[in-house]
Amino acid sequence: MNSTHRNVGLLAACQALLMTNNATLIAINGLAGLALAPRAALATLPVTCWVVGGAIATMPASLHMKRVGRQRGMTLGTLWGIVGALICAAAVWAQSFWLLCFGTLVFGVYNAYGQYYRFAAADVSSVEFRSTAISLVLAGGLVGGILGPTTSRFTVELLQPRFTGAYLALIGFALVTMVVLRFIRIPQLDQKTKAAGGRPLAVIARQPKFVIAVMSGAIGYGVMNFLMTSTPIAMGVCGHPYGDAAFVISSHVIAMFLPSFVTGNLIRRFGVLQVMFVGALLNFAAIGVALSGIAVPQFWLSLVLLGVGWNFLYVGGTALLTQTYRPEEMAKAQGANEQAIFIMMAISSFTSGLTVTTAGWERVNLFALPMVGVVAIAILWYAVAHRNGKSPA
Repeated sequence: MNSTHRNVGLLAACQALLMTNNATLIAINGLAGLALAPRAALATLPVTCWVVGGAIATMPASLHMKRVGRQRGMTLGTLWGIVGALICAAAVWAQSFWLLCFGTLVFGVYNAYGQYYRFAAADVSSVEFRSTAISLVLAGGLVGGILGPTTSRFTVELLQPRFTGAYLALIGFALVTMVVLRFIRIPQLDQKTKAAGGRPLAVIARQPKFVIAVMSGAIGYGVMNFLMTSTPIAMGVCGHPYGDAAFVISSHVIAMFLPSFVTGNLIRRFGVLQVMFVGALLNFAAIGVALSGIAVPQFWLSLVLLGVGWNFLYVGGTALLTQTYRPEEMAKAQGANEQAIFIMMAISSFTSGLTVTTAGWERVNLFALPMVGVVAIAILWYAVAHRNGKSPA
């Protein structure tokens, strides 16, 4: 096994552990927030704080890893997850909503570092293998889609008060991640590249390709998070038991990452813009199914379509982004992309709670439609302009 494949495999394992924790948080944060919040409309604020923590940390994390290296930076980043999980467990024990929000904020820093696993794989891969490397690392999230909600089902009542055991379980997965990261060997940038600033971010961001890549990742993630975060609450309001909600979220996370085994090959065969456009169409289909009814099968199919659509937009956007910067510009370009994604996630997670508790599940889906439309039109415009030779690379 060559070093690239070895690193990609280890990064995929780290992604699996990260997504196990994230899927557990997705399954319990809204419900824990609903149980502790002074008002129901604030139920998803802990989810929002988790995302805000990532948004605050994502650019510093990128610059930190440029300075100390991927392996060391990601290992230190995992410590934030351990501290955050301890704070969340303490918050549930103390029945403190605001302490829970602070704990999820801290945990979000760990998530910020973890989002660079896919970029680390891209950075050490050849141009031909890059989209496959990104895709395979994200495929590790498939394990999280199964293990996370399953873990939450078995640990949510394990300790009292409710949810304490689920938050403490996150620590174990974070510790295993630290061990796996010790075996990753990714060469650091040389001192000349570290010192070089490259083009200003404003110049990089003016590239149409960069705009499309960031828009696809940020809006695609925002729409997915907007619908996913509100789903457990909507299902509870509709009278469906927690087990059904956990199954739907588990299926959704699996759908997010299972296509990763083939997405890289699809990009190489059909083109990155084509795969991204199909992702937008799948989001439209997911919303259509959600609007057709509130039975468990409709929640399930909608979230599965949403997951596959997210995968095509996210993997495609990441692959497209890697074509827009030089090695010395990597940290700021990747950091700007991740910051845009986290900002959209923060907005979507908070507004989803407000929307689903005040306006209902139907309005949640109707509000997502224009955002998907923006992404689809932007990708189509760029594809046509690029084909006609009217758009720069």
